[in-house]
Amino acid sequence: MKLKKVKLDIYELKIIINSLNEMRNSLIAHKKETNVIDELLLKYINILES
Repeated sequence: MKLKKVKLDIYELKIIINSLNEMRNSLIAHKKETNVIDELLLKYINILES
């Protein structure tokens, strides 16, 4: 797998986290798996906290 780096400011990072959380909530409402979204959310939240 080829990895790429993207530079984000705090505002952009918060938008991504918010969007992923909304997608997760939608999946939960439709009783679907959220594993992939959960992993991404944790990655972005860890970046925000560091």
